[in-house]
Amino acid sequence: MEAALEVTARYCRSELEQYGRCVAASPASWQRDCHSLRLGISRPIVRRIRSDCAEPFAAFERCLQENEAAVGKCSELVAAFLRCAEQVKVAA
Repeated sequence: MEAALEVTARYCRSELEQYGRCVAASPASWQRDCHSLRLGISRPIVRRIRSDCAEPFAAFERCLQENEAAVGKCSELVAAFLRCAEQVKVAA
């Protein structure tokens, strides 16, 4: 989960900041008021990473589930996912 957040933060920083400001400004109605901003977070690069890097991410998630008490054993798998994400390009 942390790896996914890191990749999302790297590629969608401005979208996350706008969403965060919207949520903070609308505590009672943020789910409705900020819906379009939430959708903006899954812009094309994120969808492409989810598609192209699904296998390394799934392997990382399996490792986390199998090694809850020793997540350090999964460091190579998260590194493989991040390498994959770094190579993803969105067609213009």
